[in-house]
Amino acid sequence: MEEMEEELKCPVCGSFYREPLILPCSHSLCQACARNILVQTPEAESPQSRRASGVSDYDYLDLDKMSLYSEADSGYGSYGGFASAPTTPCQKSPNGVRVFPPAAPPPPPPAALAPVPRNACLTCPQCHRSLILDERGLRGFPKNRVLEGVIDRYQQSKAAALRCQLCEKAPKEATAMCEQCDVFYCEPCRLRCHPPRGPLAKHRLVPPAQGRVSRRLSPRKISTCTDHELENHSMYCAQCKMPVCYQCLEEGKHSSHEVKALGAMWKLHKSQLSQALNGLSDRAKEAKEFLVQLRNMVQQIQVPYQPARETNPQQENSVEFEACLVAQCDALIDALNRRKAQLLSRVNKEHEHKLKVVRDQISHCTVKLRQTTGLMEYCLEVIKENDPSGFLQISDALIRRVHLTEDQWGKGTLTPRMTTDFDLNLDSAPLLQSIHQLDFVQMKASSPVPAPPILQLEECCTHNNSATLSWKQPPLSTVQVEGYILELDDGNGGQFREVYVGKETMCTVDGLHFNSMYSARVKAFNKTGVSQYSKTLVLQTSEVAWFSFDPGSAHSDILFSNDNLTVTCNSYDDRVVLGKTGFSKGLHYWELSIDRYDNHPDPAFGVARVDVLKDVMLGKDDKAWAMYVDNNRSWFMHNNSHTNRTEGGITKGATVGVLLDLTRRTLTFSINEDQQGPVAFENMEGLFFPAVSLNRNVQVTLHTGLPVPEFYTSRASMQ
Repeated sequence: MEEMEEELKCPVCGSFYREPLILPCSHSLCQACARNILVQTPEAESPQSRRASGVSDYDYLDLDKMSLYSEADSGYGSYGGFASAPTTPCQKSPNGVRVFPPAAPPPPPPAALAPVPRNACLTCPQCHRSLILDERGLRGFPKNRVLEGVIDRYQQSKAAALRCQLCEKAPKEATAMCEQCDVFYCEPCRLRCHPPRGPLAKHRLVPPAQGRVSRRLSPRKISTCTDHELENHSMYCAQCKMPVCYQCLEEGKHSSHEVKALGAMWKLHKSQLSQALNGLSDRAKEAKEFLVQLRNMVQQIQVPYQPARETNPQQENSVEFEACLVAQCDALIDALNRRKAQLLSRVNKEHEHKLKVVRDQISHCTVKLRQTTGLMEYCLEVIKENDPSGFLQISDALIRRVHLTEDQWGKGTLTPRMTTDFDLNLDSAPLLQSIHQLDFVQMKASSPVPAPPILQLEECCTHNNSATLSWKQPPLSTVQVEGYILELDDGNGGQFREVYVGKETMCTVDGLHFNSMYSARVKAFNKTGVSQYSKTLVLQTSEVAWFSFDPGSAHSDILFSNDNLTVTCNSYDDRVVLGKTGFSKGLHYWELSIDRYDNHPDPAFGVARVDVLKDVMLGKDDKAWAMYVDNNRSWFMHNNSHTNRTEGGITKGATVGVLLDLTRRTLTFSINEDQQGPVAFENMEGLFFPAVSLNRNVQVTLHTGLPVPEFYTSRASMQ
């Protein structure tokens, strides 16, 4: 049961739950911890004022799910890293201006036993969902009695000996337990605090072990309704998924809801949780076998690498060779030895990399297996509970967690990320050819190497996923420069790579990842050598994409207007037009509004490769992934394969949304802000451009730089 311990600890205090409460999001908190993290909201944000202004509670509670975008288009950078990002939420406008609201002073920490303030707000520390408390305060949240029972059994199983509950310093071993006081005493504390005289003479003292059993077998408190504290739970509301009392059914908000017998639903949910645990148990067994496989891989990788020794062709010396030839050949041999050392170092790095990848996977899999085992043990203990209403308060959440945990052990999780083979092959042919081409040359006097260039911050900037950098030589430098080498990392703190080599002192790099931090540096070179690097400049690309349609890659029948944001066609056949910006990383969402829709055509919306066919409907070839839709229904199409017919079409004024999530590698569509069908396509990898196909009966307008829609953020938070 040690694996279960993390399930029994509060995410705020880190200790075992004390008087845990069940939040509406199904997570639990200690009652004292819940009180400590309460925040009083301004009067303008209270439920009464929001209802008066026409804003619903659901709109307010979902504010924390919206992504607030900070400015990333300015391209501001500095040497030596960035200052910490502002913690105040900011709004982002298309012209790249940050707008920060005035900061509010932090609220004073409430006392542990102070009354709940009016208009109090509680944020769950696990899912970060914000909850507005009503006039009942924390009393409106039911107590998690099942969790308390599991913690009691766990602590009793861990306790080697019962200790006195009244010792001030080091508790001594208990010698007796009073059944009436429900307290364990050591002998000195019993004589001092529980003398056998007066009213205490009638109390019954029993041995500690017997007291533990009697405490464990004592009946649980009957669950009472949070809305009607004098009434016990008697039925289960199938619509709200919670136990209710008879007053809730007669006069409360559950009067018109479907209700079921408490005992029947208790047995049904226990059966569902048991069935879900069977699948998770199989995954845990596979994970254990997978860990054994990974540990065997570590042993194979740790075998010392023995590079094969090769003998170079024997070179015969000639009497014509002079001393300079001998010296130069010795220098070449030294250079070859140094290169050999570098290659061996790369082999060692590959060896260490393989070990690190496998060990990291072992660590990740071990932690995940520990969490899975802990959840299984916790669920098994919950199933043992005999409190129907308490069980039903948490059973739905546990069933979802079990299914979610089983899905997390899905495809690819139990596959090694690294092989044990060393796929290294030394290419010595060019070097051998150069050796055969060795000849004497006239040595020339060399000039000094250039000084490091200076990046000009005022001219360096970013726009969308492009970065422009400018540099110059130091003012007093007189050394001749033949060119410059500009290097950028991968936007994720990886290795630098060359992106420009030439004589210009300004360069724009396109095709970078959105919402990424890039480090840039430049160096100069001449015939003598290469200078040191300039100082490193850090640039951030835009968090969201602002783009238009691309006339250069579109079919010739496509007609553009409105700064290339609106398109139609002069042909009755479908023609394809792409967006100007391609995506290979991150989460991106854009919409297309239907300006004109005549004679019920079926335009297609989606993404495509740059070399997609432009004279057929989008999705006819293997270079496009699309949804085509008419006035009644829609289909998904890729490589001329039609799937997932879904009712619901478009008319004039409708809005089609396209959501490309390259983090989860999925493509999803929506119509009028409602998701259209399931996730359309999965395993999306590579570079994708927004794409539309239409004929002369349709005109659409592109809208970009939009936040992710609510239906997708809600689903992502559940996952």
